[in-house]
Amino acid sequence: MIQIGEAAEKLKVLGDKTRLTMLSLLKEREYCVCEFVDILEISQPGISQHLRKLKDQGIVKEDRRGQWVYYSLNVEDKPYIKELLQHMPDSRTILSDLNKEGGSSACK
Repeated sequence: MIQIGEAAEKLKVLGDKTRLTMLSLLKEREYCVCEFVDILEISQPGISQHLRKLKDQGIVKEDRRGQWVYYSLNVEDKPYIKELLQHMPDSRTILSDLNKEGGSSACK
Protein backbone atom coordinates (compact mmCIF):
# COMPACT_ATOMS: atom_id res chain seq x y z
CA MET A 1 0.00 0.00 0.00
CA ILE A 2 2.96 2.34 0.45
CA GLN A 3 3.51 2.41 -3.32
CA ILE A 4 -0.13 3.28 -3.92
CA GLY A 5 0.05 6.03 -1.30
CA GLU A 6 3.20 7.48 -2.84
CA ALA A 7 1.69 7.37 -6.31
CA ALA A 8 -1.49 9.03 -5.03
CA GLU A 9 0.52 11.91 -3.53
CA LYS A 10 2.45 12.43 -6.78
CA LEU A 11 -0.71 12.30 -8.87
CA LYS A 12 -2.41 14.76 -6.54
CA VAL A 13 0.40 17.25 -7.29
CA LEU A 14 -0.23 16.70 -11.02
CA GLY A 15 -3.90 17.63 -10.60
CA ASP A 16 -2.99 21.30 -10.97
CA LYS A 17 -3.17 22.76 -14.50
CA THR A 18 -0.10 24.97 -14.04
CA ARG A 19 2.07 22.15 -12.73
CA LEU A 20 0.91 19.79 -15.46
CA THR A 21 1.70 22.46 -18.07
CA MET A 22 5.16 22.94 -16.57
CA LEU A 23 5.85 19.19 -16.71
CA SER A 24 4.60 19.03 -20.28
CA LEU A 25 7.09 21.74 -21.23
CA LEU A 26 9.86 19.95 -19.35
CA LYS A 27 9.35 16.85 -21.52
CA GLU A 28 11.50 18.47 -24.20
CA ARG A 29 14.12 20.46 -22.30
CA GLU A 30 15.04 22.05 -19.01
CA TYR A 31 13.64 25.43 -18.00
CA CYS A 32 14.66 28.22 -15.67
CA VAL A 33 12.19 29.85 -13.29
CA CYS A 34 12.31 33.09 -15.28
CA GLU A 35 11.22 31.23 -18.43
CA PHE A 36 8.19 29.83 -16.64
CA VAL A 37 7.39 33.33 -15.34
CA ASP A 38 7.44 34.68 -18.92
CA ILE A 39 5.49 31.80 -20.43
CA LEU A 40 2.84 31.31 -17.77
CA GLU A 41 2.59 34.96 -16.66
CA ILE A 42 2.71 33.99 -13.01
CA SER A 43 4.89 35.70 -10.40
CA GLN A 44 8.31 34.30 -9.60
CA PRO A 45 7.22 33.30 -6.07
CA GLY A 46 4.19 31.52 -7.56
CA ILE A 47 6.32 29.58 -10.03
CA SER A 48 8.78 28.72 -7.28
CA GLN A 49 5.96 27.31 -5.12
CA HIS A 50 4.79 25.08 -7.97
CA LEU A 51 8.35 23.87 -8.60
CA ARG A 52 8.89 23.24 -4.88
CA LYS A 53 5.83 20.96 -4.79
CA LEU A 54 7.07 19.07 -7.85
CA LYS A 55 10.57 18.82 -6.43
CA ASP A 56 9.30 17.65 -3.02
CA GLN A 57 7.57 14.75 -4.79
CA GLY A 58 10.74 13.94 -6.74
CA ILE A 59 9.09 14.71 -10.09
CA VAL A 60 11.57 17.43 -11.06
CA LYS A 61 15.18 18.03 -10.18
CA GLU A 62 17.15 21.24 -10.11
CA ASP A 63 20.57 22.17 -11.39
CA ARG A 64 22.12 25.35 -10.03
CA ARG A 65 24.32 27.28 -12.45
CA GLY A 66 25.58 30.51 -10.97
CA GLN A 67 22.58 32.58 -9.96
CA TRP A 68 20.16 30.54 -12.08
CA VAL A 69 18.39 27.30 -11.26
CA TYR A 70 17.29 25.05 -14.11
CA TYR A 71 14.62 22.39 -13.69
CA SER A 72 14.24 19.11 -15.55
CA LEU A 73 12.06 16.03 -15.30
CA ASN A 74 12.94 13.28 -12.86
CA VAL A 75 10.43 10.58 -13.84
CA GLU A 76 12.59 7.68 -15.01
CA ASP A 77 11.47 5.68 -11.97
CA LYS A 78 7.84 6.82 -12.27
CA PRO A 79 6.42 5.03 -15.34
CA TYR A 80 2.85 6.13 -14.60
CA ILE A 81 3.94 9.80 -14.84
CA LYS A 82 6.00 9.15 -17.98
CA GLU A 83 2.95 7.55 -19.58
CA LEU A 84 0.72 10.46 -18.61
CA LEU A 85 3.17 12.99 -20.06
CA GLN A 86 3.25 11.13 -23.38
CA HIS A 87 -0.38 12.14 -23.80
CA MET A 88 0.19 15.82 -23.04
CA PRO A 89 0.71 18.39 -25.80
CA ASP A 90 4.21 19.28 -26.95
CA SER A 91 5.82 22.63 -26.16
CA ARG A 92 5.00 24.15 -29.54
CA THR A 93 1.30 23.47 -28.99
CA ILE A 94 1.38 24.77 -25.43
CA LEU A 95 3.25 27.94 -26.40
CA SER A 96 0.91 28.53 -29.33
CA ASP A 97 -2.14 28.11 -27.07
CA LEU A 98 -0.63 30.67 -24.69
CA ASN A 99 0.25 33.03 -27.57
CA LYS A 100 3.95 32.77 -26.77
CA GLU A 101 6.81 32.64 -29.23
CA GLY A 102 8.91 30.09 -27.45
CA GLY A 103 11.99 29.55 -25.51
CA SER A 104 13.74 32.90 -25.30
CA SER A 105 14.81 33.72 -21.82
CA ALA A 106 16.08 36.70 -19.90
CA CYS A 107 18.06 34.37 -17.64
CA LYS A 108 20.58 33.24 -20.21
